[in-house]
Amino acid sequence: MNIKSTNGDGRSKPSHQSATGLGRTLLENWLADQPDNYFTRDLNLQRSLEYHWGTERYGDHVPALINFGAVLATVVNRLVAEANQQENAPRLERFGAHGKRIEQISFHPSHHEAGRHIYNSGMMSVYEQPGNNLLSLAMFYLSAQNGEAGHNCPAACTAGLIKVLQALGDPTLQNKYLPRLLDPDYDRHFSGAQYLTEVQGGSDVGANDTRATRVDPNSGVWLLNGEKWFCSNVSADLALVTARVDGQGQGTRGLGLFLLPRRLEDGSLNGAFIHRLKDKLGTRSLATAELELRDALAYQVGPTESGFKNVMRYVINTSRIYNAAAVSGNARRAYVTARTYAENRSAFGRSIIHFPLVQDQLANMRAASAAMLSGTLQILRTMDEVELGKSDERTDGFLRLAINLNKYRSAVLAHNVIVQAIEMLGGNGAIEDFSILPRLLRDNIVYENWEGTHNVLLAQVQRDIRRYGLDKHFITVITHLIERLADVELSKAAMEQVEYITAELVEVLAMDELTAAIYFRPLMDRLTDLYYSASMFAEGAWAEREKKDRTKLRLAKLFFDRNVLGKEPKDIAYYDDLVSRLCG
Repeated sequence: MNIKSTNGDGRSKPSHQSATGLGRTLLENWLADQPDNYFTRDLNLQRSLEYHWGTERYGDHVPALINFGAVLATVVNRLVAEANQQENAPRLERFGAHGKRIEQISFHPSHHEAGRHIYNSGMMSVYEQPGNNLLSLAMFYLSAQNGEAGHNCPAACTAGLIKVLQALGDPTLQNKYLPRLLDPDYDRHFSGAQYLTEVQGGSDVGANDTRATRVDPNSGVWLLNGEKWFCSNVSADLALVTARVDGQGQGTRGLGLFLLPRRLEDGSLNGAFIHRLKDKLGTRSLATAELELRDALAYQVGPTESGFKNVMRYVINTSRIYNAAAVSGNARRAYVTARTYAENRSAFGRSIIHFPLVQDQLANMRAASAAMLSGTLQILRTMDEVELGKSDERTDGFLRLAINLNKYRSAVLAHNVIVQAIEMLGGNGAIEDFSILPRLLRDNIVYENWEGTHNVLLAQVQRDIRRYGLDKHFITVITHLIERLADVELSKAAMEQVEYITAELVEVLAMDELTAAIYFRPLMDRLTDLYYSASMFAEGAWAEREKKDRTKLRLAKLFFDRNVLGKEPKDIAYYDDLVSRLCG
């Protein structure tokens, strides 16, 4: 006799099944509940993209996003998991079988197969036309739900290289390299890297000492000599390198920007010698190395006296917005992993998602994930507008501040979401082969340090506010986003926070810079969280007008109450109902 009962969530189970067997069955159900398409399962992303693009353009891009979302959640997910196993990590092969220098990185076959699927999406090729940052990064966000995957850092570096060449490369370099950088065929595609840091100068790029010597006074060809300390994607076909130009001054003023090909015209290796691969905490399937340049041939990109300025504008800013999209993808995958686990894990006779503390945790994880994505997409939309000629002083000021604050804050929020997801799985969350969560956490920690640590970013933000008053442009954008709300009470509360934070910032800036730094970080946390809330308010107001749903506004309200207002659950009206709906 096979009498059926339920797990408390409506799902049936055989009553005679042993407790051990039932536990394994529920874990199998959890695995079966993982997304088979990252795009179609992400209604939040769909609503956001339709809001930014409009219905017609959104409809044009949906088929490609659906196809890519399916490939990522199935084929690429499996390939990346295999490539990230310790025994399949990249290996350095300095010399070939007969003693010839090859400086080759050996990857597991699954690494290359994953790359073919990722680049085939057109993630890089869409950059052929201006105004496609939002499209490229929407694909990248989906790809990042598999972690760094050995390819997402190279994608960010390649995007920066494309932008530099499009803006500053001479026609010869553009014609020679852009077609290969934009090619979606992985086996023809040229991958990019950036070699900026040195052992004595990480964030302090002005301390760099690699030297550039011109080969011919009438050409843009140089020889580079020195060491580079963090060279991610060291097997790249092309790398952007900073090097000091004699007679040009000290600090960042003395740095030029150069394009370093891995191979010379005759096919031989350039003068770049790999010392060793870094044994990193995260991003293990990405080959990061220490490198020595010995008369390495490189091409000048832009005026040498503007090297650092161009690095920041085209390379670092691109990498920082990619970083934010990456950690947003990490957070989304962590939330989905925890949510589906809570739906399937049974304790004390029912699925744990029915417990109030679990619902509270999941709702706040969901809100934080949605918040950082909304803020990132708003920046990308603005970047597209700038590329299409809709730039002004306010827009430029907003982007300069927003990119840095967003890079910092999104990494912190994503870290917290991933840690909460691990806690949701209990002891299972700490097991490497049980879920993707340990890898996401390790990758996210690396993301937190790439392209500027938290302290460096906050110091830069404070200097920009003091020197250029960029906070005014940032706050103007926040105000305009809030103004789209139809909810008068919520709009009033948000505008009050604009006033409070603005007043506090005036007080902090009246202090000396060193003292102010202590108070600056928590204030910037609240300001950035207010920006995230405002971005969600605008999207939610649109969704409500279009009669889509109220989920975005519910997420925005929860995030605003908890992160900006600092309210405890007991101080939020109908909090239990709100949390229950967001877990519904």
